[in-house]
Amino acid sequence: MAKTILIVDDSASIRQVVGLTLKGAGYEVIDAVDGKDALTKLDGRKINLVISDVNMPNMDGISFVKAMKVMLTYKFTPVIMLTTEGSDAMKRDGQAVGAKAWVVKPFQPAQMLDAVSKLILP
Repeated sequence: MAKTILIVDDSASIRQVVGLTLKGAGYEVIDAVDGKDALTKLDGRKINLVISDVNMPNMDGISFVKAMKVMLTYKFTPVIMLTTEGSDAMKRDGQAVGAKAWVVKPFQPAQMLDAVSKLILP
């Protein structure tokens, strides 16, 4: 059974590039346009990994991850932050709410798949 990854990004082009990369590697993908939309997608189904932008309207990535980690079903779901933000302070904020990896845009598809494969167990 394919592993499912939730992509949370307000940029349609980023969601598309990440989605194509992941689908090409055999993953199932669910899209969300921001943190609020992503929370509606966390409806009890198994999500193996979340890839989230940081800066988004309505609900940013840090707030989303914090809200997701309170939900028992998703408390241990690994998170990759995919963002243009590279500051150490922002990375610490991400780690504090439970992000396991930080990928800075623009990214290489191989870099993304490497990070994904380290966080999703076969």
